[in-house]
Amino acid sequence: MCDVMAATRPTAVNLFWGIERMRERFRRACAETSDVESIKLSLVEEAKKIHDDDIASNRALGRFGGELIPDGSTVLTHCNAGALATAGDYGTALGVIRGARDAGKRIAVIADETRPFLQGARLTAWELAKDEIPVTVITDNMAGHVMKQGKVDAVVVGADRIAANGDTANKIGTYMVAVLARQHDIPFYVAAPVSTVDLNIAEGSQIPIEERDAREVTHLREQQLTPTGVPAHNPAFDVTPNEMIAAIITDKGVARQPYTTSLKKLVTG
Repeated sequence: MCDVMAATRPTAVNLFWGIERMRERFRRACAETSDVESIKLSLVEEAKKIHDDDIASNRALGRFGGELIPDGSTVLTHCNAGALATAGDYGTALGVIRGARDAGKRIAVIADETRPFLQGARLTAWELAKDEIPVTVITDNMAGHVMKQGKVDAVVVGADRIAANGDTANKIGTYMVAVLARQHDIPFYVAAPVSTVDLNIAEGSQIPIEERDAREVTHLREQQLTPTGVPAHNPAFDVTPNEMIAAIITDKGVARQPYTTSLKKLVTG
């Protein structure tokens, strides 16, 4: 079961962290008893503990990140790193926005649609509207235009895996946003718990990138968008180099350059 779950998301190291916690709890439970119902109960308790820990982690991350967002800011996001992607009602990247709001700051959001699966348009926009946080959806290819117009004060994104040097894998299109932010002198922040930091990977080129079904690009539900027979490339993630990242916001504090030192300090305590 653990192997099957791990194979579903090769890029997201946080998944492996959660699986390993459950695997270790299973080993301990089996060493203590042979009663199947007791082992099941032990696994449920560990799952609930992971859930509670994630809520506390996101709240802490939100507090740290909220301090970096000035009052009156408009923040651009890419993909969904909110309550729908985590436990509780905060999230990671959206946790930073909620943290700023809970600190009394006036915050508005521009949400990239996030092609091809539209997590920004479908999920991020829904979460923020539900929380009554002003949000505007744009297509991914509008990001540079709105930055050039001075409509973006900061970029905050989540992460699926962060290498030891700070190189960050996130939803495809994130690297493009980072390049644009750098061109327009806009701070680009990554928000993720320390469980997303993989100190065993030195830099971003070593992060495995999931390739998803080309149909996600060629079709919208059952409607075909591209000519029959034309292939489509569909990597689910890209890697943003650490030099483009102003800070990495975690549940243990904010890491800044040099990330090899700061991230290791936060992860190992």
